[in-house]
Amino acid sequence: MKIKLYKNDLPANLKFSESIAIDTETMGLNPLRDRLCLIQLSTGNNICHLIKLENIGFKPKNLIKILNNKKILKIFHFARFDIAILKFTFNINIENVYCTKIASKLARTFTDKHGYNDLCKELLNKKISKNEQTSDWGRSQLTKAQQKYAATDVLYLHKIKKKLDRMLIRENRMDLAHSCFNFIKHRTNLDLEGWAEQDIFRH
Repeated sequence: MKIKLYKNDLPANLKFSESIAIDTETMGLNPLRDRLCLIQLSTGNNICHLIKLENIGFKPKNLIKILNNKKILKIFHFARFDIAILKFTFNINIENVYCTKIASKLARTFTDKHGYNDLCKELLNKKISKNEQTSDWGRSQLTKAQQKYAATDVLYLHKIKKKLDRMLIRENRMDLAHSCFNFIKHRTNLDLEGWAEQDIFRH
């Protein structure tokens, strides 16, 4: 794995096409309160790009251009959170989305283990460490351990998607999965407008 770390934005000459894996690191789990600190990207080629946001309020135009590109498939794990924090921070609507957590819950109904580390272990036989998950992502200098952890969170998403797609097709649930992926933009709107905990579909 090769890690490339950037300050505030991607280089203008860095191009992505077809699909990218995306993850975020924040100061907490409340998009309305907790600052976005780091965005991770990978095309599945064993290179991970880390964008460290150092200037609060800064708009990374090169990154935003990629996130707004509807032709690029964006692969997340638990897209609901990442899209909400990106939407709130940059005032953008991300479309053409795939969520491996949703795909796993639809395809792997024989288990309740749908975390990223679970999927890495069970689908790819890869064991990953989550030790840095709750570390301080707002610090001025990220440690090597933080960088490795952050990069690893996007390193395997393309391979996981490929495995889950086969299962979704086998179980005839691919159309249902895409309907769920398309609804994420509405689900994140509900989260940001105050309906994060309430199930408005209940009686």
